[in-house]
Amino acid sequence: MDSFRLLMKSMKGNKLLYVGAILSVALATAFTLAGPLVISFSIDSVIGDNPMELPIWIEKAVNSIGGRDTLVQNLWICSIALIVLTMGRGLFIYLRGKWSAIASESIAKNIREEVYDHLQHLSYEYHVKAETGDLIQRCTSDIETIRRFFAVQFVEIGNAIFMVTLVLSILLSLNVKLTLIAMAVVPIIFVAAIVFFIKMRNAFQKSDEAEGRLSNVLQENLTGIRVVRAFARQQYEIDKFDEKNVEFRDLTYRLIKLLAWYWALSDLACLLQIGAVLVFGAYWAAKGEISLGILVVFTTYEGMLLWPIRQMGRVLADFGKMVVSLKRVTEIVNEPLEITDENLLKPEIKGDIEFKDVYFEYEKDRPILKDVSFNIKQGQTVAILGPTGSGKSTLVHLLGRLYDYQKGSIKIDGIELREIDKKWIRKNVGIILQEPFLYSKNIKENIRIAWKDAPDSQVYEAAQIASIHDVILDFEKGYETLVGERGVTLSGGQKQRVAIARTIINDYPVLVFDDSLSAVDTETDANIRKALKMRKEKTTTFIISHRISTLSEADIILVLDGGELAQSGTHEELISQQGLYRRIWDIQNSLEEELLIGSKTV
Repeated sequence: MDSFRLLMKSMKGNKLLYVGAILSVALATAFTLAGPLVISFSIDSVIGDNPMELPIWIEKAVNSIGGRDTLVQNLWICSIALIVLTMGRGLFIYLRGKWSAIASESIAKNIREEVYDHLQHLSYEYHVKAETGDLIQRCTSDIETIRRFFAVQFVEIGNAIFMVTLVLSILLSLNVKLTLIAMAVVPIIFVAAIVFFIKMRNAFQKSDEAEGRLSNVLQENLTGIRVVRAFARQQYEIDKFDEKNVEFRDLTYRLIKLLAWYWALSDLACLLQIGAVLVFGAYWAAKGEISLGILVVFTTYEGMLLWPIRQMGRVLADFGKMVVSLKRVTEIVNEPLEITDENLLKPEIKGDIEFKDVYFEYEKDRPILKDVSFNIKQGQTVAILGPTGSGKSTLVHLLGRLYDYQKGSIKIDGIELREIDKKWIRKNVGIILQEPFLYSKNIKENIRIAWKDAPDSQVYEAAQIASIHDVILDFEKGYETLVGERGVTLSGGQKQRVAIARTIINDYPVLVFDDSLSAVDTETDANIRKALKMRKEKTTTFIISHRISTLSEADIILVLDGGELAQSGTHEELISQQGLYRRIWDIQNSLEEELLIGSKTV
């Protein structure tokens, strides 16, 4: 979706409001321009002796109240006319502001919803790589820049067009020579505005990107503040933030300098232009070539003429900002959505799983899994062991279709995984991630994330299976205890157990523990696995762990090394043969013996 299409889609339902705002601009301009003409008429034809030169319908109105003599005797009528014109101008300026504000807020709301909805449907891979701080900046600051342009500057374009067209036509009808003098600097200001727009757009893009980098540093710091404090890295983080802050300040300062130069030079040009009109107009008025009223009209209209043209520099500058922000927002919307097909199969998932020669890579020619093959029967518990980077998490992520394999075959209950709807498979494969994320809600609400209408009894049962129920009851507010952002009020093990309860509240036929038992003690680990078996014996369970005591009770153990399936079998089979599993088992056994001897010595 390109920027124009995104704008058109977001303006749906608001176009009439902008039509009304532009019409209000036209009428406000007309009322504004009528004021100086009333003053000129009063000076030349009411107070002075010049003949009335009025449009026919106005002349008829004046004659109907007694003509010029009545106006001479009742100057207050001209004052009332000015008041009415001013009130009319104020009314239409109010309507312009109201309608453009409503429309711009609605546009910003629509863009936010479009972007947020799009983000929810982007692939898992995109979110793994994206910088959160930059995304937040695009969804807030950039959209606010778009809103400001459509709230203020968009209608200013209409104001400038109407003002210049009407003023120029009126001035030409009054005096051509003085009009040419009044328009002398207009082309210069217009060219300067275009040059300013080009420089401003480039400068704003650099400033906006710098703000995104600054936001990302801030977001990372606040998210990892406990790590910063734990390693006493405050000064390092301050220096890193200061570096990005200085970069943002310097680039923004360049914007301010551009604005200062433009406004200073355009102010000088406008003042010289007004001075020229006053000098030539006064000279010709003294010679009797123009009336005093016409001089008043010219000096008044000159400011009205130059201001919107000068203002075009700001309009173009804000337009440049808007274009940059819209481009950054559109980049998100242009990201391809995760490929889904509602017509794919939605079979009953039981839990028979077959991997056959599965190959997967994140980057070309850098395989993570190479020709992995194994068979799992429904209800079996599968343990996965392997060094860091061996492909353990990738393997279970393929099972939930967070990624799709490039070669080979994965079948569930005899059906190729690619033929099963992604949303459906994720409703049947529960994954408890290695790093649990908890929302800033109470514990009960966090457990209900996967089943928002779950009865309390189900919440309590899930918590009991996750060995967290008794811990929660010890809290002062029990299940109403607020977790805090990212679960900071809970220990690592408590967070993982709440995340386990959140997943197992649904009866998934396939359950995956992605090293999610690592933060709990051995006894709690055993209790959770025992409770899961008692709850539903037909659940196919995958457990990634480095703890042999956890792995040893599995029906089958898969040992991954370098992306390949190095070993597979039961605990007894694997410890009877040389390999990675036996080495880890020997190391953990020796450590336990040393700890046992040490405790006896103490």
